[in-house]
Amino acid sequence: MIEPFFGSVAAAIAGRGVMALYRLVKEQFADDPTATAVLEAAADSSADSPEVDRLRARLHDAADHDPEFATRLRETWESVQVDQQSGPGGVNNQTTGQFSGNVVQARDIHGDIRF
Repeated sequence: MIEPFFGSVAAAIAGRGVMALYRLVKEQFADDPTATAVLEAAADSSADSPEVDRLRARLHDAADHDPEFATRLRETWESVQVDQQSGPGGVNNQTTGQFSGNVVQARDIHGDIRF
């Protein structure tokens, strides 16, 4: 059974929200064209897509066969995690990754937002 950790990492990589993970995995898969194709196919796919599921399985296999990679993958994942907490009625907003365009982070909006 593949632990949920690999699914979370695969989804983060697919969304390209965590470039450090993407670069680590791309480096690990560099000598394996099939694994690289799996990584590239997952790019910009939804977290529940077959492409991300294949990446999840490939990450699990790579970590299973290379304990050093498994350690680096977990360390990188832990380093990019953000623990946000808010009191009652509070709101936390976080924007990560590479994107272009406008971003609004807010709690209660009454009326229009224009850029």
